[in-house]
Amino acid sequence: MFSAHLEAGMETVNISYSWYALRVKSRYENTVASNLYARGYKSLLPLYNCRRRWSDRFKEIELPLFPGYVFCQFNLHDRLPVLSIPGVVHVVGVGRTPLPIDETEIDAIQATVKSGLPRQPWPFLEIGHRVRIEHGPLCGIEGILLGFRGHQRLVLSVTLLQRSVGVQVDEAWVQPVLQPGACGGPVTFQRV
Repeated sequence: MFSAHLEAGMETVNISYSWYALRVKSRYENTVASNLYARGYKSLLPLYNCRRRWSDRFKEIELPLFPGYVFCQFNLHDRLPVLSIPGVVHVVGVGRTPLPIDETEIDAIQATVKSGLPRQPWPFLEIGHRVRIEHGPLCGIEGILLGFRGHQRLVLSVTLLQRSVGVQVDEAWVQPVLQPGACGGPVTFQRV
């Protein structure tokens, strides 16, 4: 979590802000992220490269990994400035109660983006075999391992949005994560 330090006389107060998902209008992700940055908020708009065909050519473009969403770290009790940014629809939550995104999920998405490995949006998964990356640029990240078109993909999920991201990894980098109460028998991975 982001920590801001305020000095009140001789006393230092540590304020911790959570990450929230902002639902934004279609194709407003970049505009909202730019406005958040201009207003001094820490935001996250993870992108991926996609090859698109026009009538006369192919072009490589960057698209949001989570279309319609921008992640932002802010004080929930002072959310009006965030909600007043053009393109922001609401803060994602249950009913009218915004819910923070789990810090480990944000950290995993940030590590994936920083790694430079190929990534793409992926259908949300709740069940499967959890693995931990033991080597490479994503060392320490946990997710679900799947086989896809002959390559291994680590699927990272943002539970609140029910969206996922698949990132290509080397099979030698991963180790199974034992589930609580697991018997410790052999673990097999399902190929999709």
